[in-house]
Amino acid sequence: MVNTIFSLTNRRLFFFLFSFLSLFAQRTRGQVVVDQKIHVVVDLVQLNVAVTDRKGNYVTGLRPEDFEITEDRIPQKIATFGEGSEQVIGLADMTASQDQAVSQNASQGNNGAAQRISQGDLRSLLAGANVFVLFDTSNYMYRGFVFAQDAIADFVRSLESADKVAFYSYSRDLSRNTPLTFDRSQLLRGVRSTVAGDNAALYNCLLLTVKDAAKVSGRKVVVVFSNGPDNASVVPPEDVAELAQSTGTAIYMISTNQAHLEPISTAVFERMTAATGGKAYFAKSWKEEKRAFASIRDDLAHLYSLSYYPRPNPNRGWRAITVKLVGDRLKKHRIRTRDGYRPQPVGFSTATAPVPLAGPIAP
Repeated sequence: MVNTIFSLTNRRLFFFLFSFLSLFAQRTRGQVVVDQKIHVVVDLVQLNVAVTDRKGNYVTGLRPEDFEITEDRIPQKIATFGEGSEQVIGLADMTASQDQAVSQNASQGNNGAAQRISQGDLRSLLAGANVFVLFDTSNYMYRGFVFAQDAIADFVRSLESADKVAFYSYSRDLSRNTPLTFDRSQLLRGVRSTVAGDNAALYNCLLLTVKDAAKVSGRKVVVVFSNGPDNASVVPPEDVAELAQSTGTAIYMISTNQAHLEPISTAVFERMTAATGGKAYFAKSWKEEKRAFASIRDDLAHLYSLSYYPRPNPNRGWRAITVKLVGDRLKKHRIRTRDGYRPQPVGFSTATAPVPLAGPIAP
């Protein structure tokens, strides 16, 4: 009886080993295995930089050599530069810098970490701004609704002709009233078609707006008009701020006195806008609303546009960005821009080069 059991056990073990070796030989007959990796997008980091003096006046006429950029304390080389509504230019050594970034990232296994883009493509990529206007149409907006519409309409008309604008509205849900367009008449029709309604899910809808902006190349700005605090979102504002920072989207917020009366909303609005390089405004009247929109328009017209291809950096988490002015004469000025980003993973890829196995297996 014992011999019979032992014999059965041996036969089962032999069959298992034979099946395993057969399967292994079939999978390795081609002598290759596929190396799966997570690719991370770190192409071109775009910065909108506001420079002001101690009185708050914009400082104009600066040159690329006046700026110093570091990422995780690693010095970066500026690839493109522009001021205000002027055409963004690629620097003379940009192509060589890109080639170096591609080869260095490839040597470190960061496939797809940088892409070569011509100077002509970059000028087209960074010309003008993509402005997303997000309008609060919740039940907080019953008072002063028409005045708010007027202020937004004036803002849309006043933007540079090179800027593309989208108009969205929100209450509990997001409404994409007008997609990105140069057509100001279409935008104004979208503004006038809005009506006030449900509870306010500001952070939910702002997150969706930032995701839409992330799909667009070039400078990205979201301008929010909010008449009250958020009372219906499930998304924390910290998640919205981090996504905006990582996608290079500056957030400007204009809030009425209603939201200003709530300290939590005030602090959140100020933190979020500062982290992304934007600004927060608290308007007590419709006249102040118009002045706030005019201030944002002026800010967009005076921003410096800088970009760089990140130098090799093993950090796949949060990367801190520091922008400074060079020279004693300029150090007294103030800089406002986003303070970092997180490289965005794009998922798994099996299209990498095959890796040969150590030893041959006969067919």
